[in-house]
Amino acid sequence: MEYGSIERDIQVDASPEVVFEVISRPEHMREWWPDDARFEPLAGAPGELVWRNADTGETTTVALAVVEVDPPKRFSFRWCFADPDRSGNSLLVTFDLAPTGGGTRVRMTETGFREMGWEIAVLEEQYRDHESGWGHYLPVLATYVARLVSTS
Repeated sequence: MEYGSIERDIQVDASPEVVFEVISRPEHMREWWPDDARFEPLAGAPGELVWRNADTGETTTVALAVVEVDPPKRFSFRWCFADPDRSGNSLLVTFDLAPTGGGTRVRMTETGFREMGWEIAVLEEQYRDHESGWGHYLPVLATYVARLVSTS
């Protein structure tokens, strides 16, 4: 297995403008992915994603840095930095949006796994964890957008 990048495509039944808001604004992101998200959707802005363990109540906070904000086409950020000061290697997550006849095609790409410098066992574990995570959370994104559109 290559462990270089993860790509997922999903179809979302909403306009690119609506989907862009849902993937690029913390108040929407926390509804489908982390328990909390803190960042400004501006290129270069720092931020954090927070997950809470339901069993223990412990939280995990991961730093992020917004890379590109191009409404309604692309939103990207770096996260999982090798160094606490957000320097060094990191993973890049990019959401590319394209209008379709029935809504929006969302292509999520996460790259940078090999560049992290992890031992092979850690690389494989991180890759599988992220692959599984995106497999879970992207359908939640589509469900959240459908719920949002139906109530507006």
